[in-house]
Amino acid sequence: MASPESNAPSAQTAAGPAKLAWQAISRDSPPKRPAAERRSDFREIYELFDEQTVREQATRCIQCPDPLCRKGCPLGNRIPEWLELAAEGRFLEAAEISQATSNMPEICSRVCPQELLCEGACILTSHSAPVAIGAVEKFINEYAFAHGGVDAARRRPNGMSVCVVGGGPAGMACADELAKAGYAVTVLEALASPGGLLVYGIPSFKLDKSIVARRVEVMRRRGVQFLTKVRVGGEISLTDLQRSFDAVFLSIGAQQSKPLDVPGANLKGVQQAVPFLVQTNLGVAGGGDAVSVAGKRVVVLGGGDTAMDCLRSALRCGAAEAACFYRRDEANMPGSKKEYVNALEEGARFEFLTAPVALEGNANGEVAAVRCIRMELGEPDASGRRKPRAVKGSEFTMPADIVLVAYGFDPVPFPPGSDFMRVKVDDWGRVVVDAKQATSAAAVFSGGDLTRGPSLVVHAVRDGRRAAQAINQYLASRVPSLTRIR
Repeated sequence: MASPESNAPSAQTAAGPAKLAWQAISRDSPPKRPAAERRSDFREIYELFDEQTVREQATRCIQCPDPLCRKGCPLGNRIPEWLELAAEGRFLEAAEISQATSNMPEICSRVCPQELLCEGACILTSHSAPVAIGAVEKFINEYAFAHGGVDAARRRPNGMSVCVVGGGPAGMACADELAKAGYAVTVLEALASPGGLLVYGIPSFKLDKSIVARRVEVMRRRGVQFLTKVRVGGEISLTDLQRSFDAVFLSIGAQQSKPLDVPGANLKGVQQAVPFLVQTNLGVAGGGDAVSVAGKRVVVLGGGDTAMDCLRSALRCGAAEAACFYRRDEANMPGSKKEYVNALEEGARFEFLTAPVALEGNANGEVAAVRCIRMELGEPDASGRRKPRAVKGSEFTMPADIVLVAYGFDPVPFPPGSDFMRVKVDDWGRVVVDAKQATSAAAVFSGGDLTRGPSLVVHAVRDGRRAAQAINQYLASRVPSLTRIR
């Protein structure tokens, strides 16, 4: 990143009419470190585009009158606007528009599955390759941080206060929006650092921890107070929070792992995904005994992004091999295709249409093998996905020293006996909210994985922003002098 706001000739001029630039300029991807190199560390694997490439790639946008990319983005980001500015080299202006609809665009650009969202909706996918939206978004926001283009100014206090319980992406987005409107915001975080799974669950090779810390620091400068290692439901009741604050936002996430329900699941060497990722991310055991994978055969069960994170982390920690067992085929994997390709490049192996039926142990009570059965895809289920079914007589055994379970997560139940039990939940333990993110408890709102189950970071950010607007509207109805969040 060079001087603020480049004066070089526009890429649109070089490429001819903007509407035809996509024909003259091929889609490019950011530089990616070689697999052999990146397997040896946890540094981010993608580098930034240079200025010229960013401008050329942004020029590929044909500026649709009805941009499908905006519809594909859960935040409704004003993508064509900042692409046009980026194409002209007006990077700070582009970043300002990006930041207007997202509280952490430098994070979402790293962890969002753009191929399923904005880029997947790009009209060019039917003619060529989509615009490299995520890479341009990452560049302009890193440019803004490097050149003083990130607003962290405190707003005039409005005299109202809000408590945000949970410092993950939903809580961060809600707190940030409220602070911009002059609220005194206090974030209560149970762990040692804010960020939730951005810090504890997503490996640094996808999202360096300094990126999250930098965003938290922006929020602190804006006036948000973070109190860490604070758990609610014991000495701190919901009633306490309702008395101390004008409104409460609950965003404690969904971190209770779905169990592995087969014989042998309690053998030594079998661990849930998140504790393993916490261990590899932070160097500490994440809610259990530390597991060493060095020189061992690791099997990961599941096919989502968490499974990809486990595979890639295990290889970086010296695993002799890392294999993924998934009961559907490659086309039906729920995880990002980009992360699947990265895992393959780094040496992970995949066994599709494969499901575990039992784990076998040795004389020391340690897992030694996974007994599996082959699957086939039958008729679609209620969600429209073809339901896997076992193929009779197809059982086989694969050796394994470590088994990591990545079957997804459920919300953590509120502490039994606490008055948080007043908040209504559904049959899956998710907090029930209305269209304005309001719960059944007075002046208590909620969002993120706690209300929807495990989902994308961008969905959590959207919930946090919606809740901030709803909280503002709720309090403004009682204090007409409050400035409304738009």
